[in-house]
Amino acid sequence: MSRTRLGSAVAVVMLVAGTAGCGGTDDKADTAGSPSSRPEKTDDTHVVRAAYDRTRSADTAKLTVSTKAVAGGQSVTAQGTGAVDLAEGDSRMTLTSQGSRIEQRVVDGIIYQKPPAGQRGTLPEGKAWMKIDPARLPRSGSGDSRLSDPVEPFGYVEKLGSGKVTKVGTETVNGTRTTHYRVNIDVSTLARGDRGQAQELRRQLGTSSIPVDLWLDEEGRLRQETVRLSLRPLRDSSPTDREDTRVSSTTTLRFDDFGTRVGVEAPPSAQTADVTAELADAAKSGQKSPQAG
Repeated sequence: MSRTRLGSAVAVVMLVAGTAGCGGTDDKADTAGSPSSRPEKTDDTHVVRAAYDRTRSADTAKLTVSTKAVAGGQSVTAQGTGAVDLAEGDSRMTLTSQGSRIEQRVVDGIIYQKPPAGQRGTLPEGKAWMKIDPARLPRSGSGDSRLSDPVEPFGYVEKLGSGKVTKVGTETVNGTRTTHYRVNIDVSTLARGDRGQAQELRRQLGTSSIPVDLWLDEEGRLRQETVRLSLRPLRDSSPTDREDTRVSSTTTLRFDDFGTRVGVEAPPSAQTADVTAELADAAKSGQKSPQAG
C-alpha cells in the first residue's frame, strides 16, 4: 500500500475519532447529581453519562492524544499535547506525525493549523496559518485527517443509551486512581445526524456500534478514553487494493491537571489563509486536499 493511500485510509479513522468538537453545546447529559460532588453508587450507565457534565465542570485540562493506524503492513502514528477549554471547546495543541510538527488551535469552532516552514507551499506568501471552518465542509465521505478536533470523542459519552455500559474494574492512569468502563457507541452518534455519513460508516466499520473504553476518576471526571477501530476498504480503492486498505487503529485521549490555563487565541488574520473552500471542493471531487507540503 502506498503512503498516500494509507493516509487516505487514516483520514477515515480520524473522522471516526473526531471531526467537530465537544464543547459549547446547550444539550446536557442526564447527571448523577451536582457536577462538583462525587458520583453516587448508581447504575453504571448513569455514572458514565454523568461524566460528560462532570468533566466539563472542571473548565480546563491538559490534553494528550495518541493515534496509531495500521494498514497493508504500514503504520502511521500521531501524538499531540496541549490544553483544552472543556466548556467552550477551544484548544491548543502541538501535533507530531511522521516527523512533521504542526501547531493547532481551535477557537469558536474554527480550526487553525500552522505547518512547518518547509511545508507551506500551497499557502500565499507571508501566510503561516491555515484556517478551516468545519461547518462549511461536506459532512459525508471520508473527511480529512487534518480537520480532526482531538477532544471530539469526549462528547460521545453524552449520548449513551441504557444497557451499553460494562464496568471493567479499578485501574491507575498516570498516577490517578480510576474506574474503567467499556461502552458501545452507536455509529449514528458519530455522524451527528447525517444519514449518508452514518450509512457509510456502518459499511466501513461493518457494525452499527463501536466499543469505547473510558477511565473515570473519583470525582466522576474523564481521565482517559480509548477507541479501537477496524475499517473495511474505502469505496475508491481498486479490487486488488481493497484488502490493503483495511485499517486498524487505536486512538487514546487523556486529561490531566484540571483547571490548567489554556489561553488560546486565533492567530492574526494577516497571517492566516482560509482553505475551507479548497478542502470542500477537493472532498466533493474526491481529489487530494490542498495540504501544505
